[in-house]
Amino acid sequence: MTVLEVIQRGTTFLTDKGVESPRRNVEEMLAQVLGMPRLNLYLGFENTLTERQLDAVREMLRRRAKREPLQHVLGTAGFCGLTLRCSRDALVPRPETELLVERARDFLRRLPSNQPLVLDLGTGTGCIALALARELDFIHVHASDISAAALALARDNTAACGAAERVEFFLGDLFQPLPAGTRYDAIVSNPPYVPTGDIPALEPEVRDHDPRLALDGGPDGLDFFRRLAREGIGWVKPEGRLFLEFGDGQAPALEEIARQNNWIVQAVHAVYSRHPRLMEWKPAG
Repeated sequence: MTVLEVIQRGTTFLTDKGVESPRRNVEEMLAQVLGMPRLNLYLGFENTLTERQLDAVREMLRRRAKREPLQHVLGTAGFCGLTLRCSRDALVPRPETELLVERARDFLRRLPSNQPLVLDLGTGTGCIALALARELDFIHVHASDISAAALALARDNTAACGAAERVEFFLGDLFQPLPAGTRYDAIVSNPPYVPTGDIPALEPEVRDHDPRLALDGGPDGLDFFRRLAREGIGWVKPEGRLFLEFGDGQAPALEEIARQNNWIVQAVHAVYSRHPRLMEWKPAG
């Protein structure tokens, strides 16, 4: 079977299974099996696959047809130019979170501090911590998570990216594991914000494969933010910022939570969907 035939048949197969962007999915799998960039497939449409290569692609297609995320099938996810290992132990990195990193990065570049201290709260794969540490060689990052499995994954990604010297990991709930008395120039977080009742209606790739702990934000999706607003004020420097990702329609409630807990909403940003999904808080007074 040729490269083109695999793409065509695989695309039809995944289309019938309701997979979004089926051709792109097949091309990503095929590129990994053949060990080449995806765009190079177009230079060798008539090349014939070996039986071993065909078996590998078939297995990947079977997994994807069961709505296992493409990133889990491939074993990696791209994020801010990094290739990160991913698994069921942590949320698959999303494009919207890249914009959260950009906002934090731009703020940190403007600081006069010689070595700003940053907290990635709920680090998961480590994507936020690693993207910031790689782009900003003058910062130091603390990365925390309540999941030991997620933290192990983040450590592996940090070692692979060569950022181990500037990222420290802490296991525990919210601020509990962090060194007492620490004050951060920036806290960045993509927390659980899906209302509990909405989880059954999520796409199977998310509902059945992302950790429930990384999704479930309580009855209205705002449980984490309430805790963060109450407990976080003492962990940010007076001139520091808190950068948050949140769900569609949650901006008004988050602005009220911030106001009630002595925060000022510095900015609200839209993402690719043009809906507000990112927010910056700073301590009031």
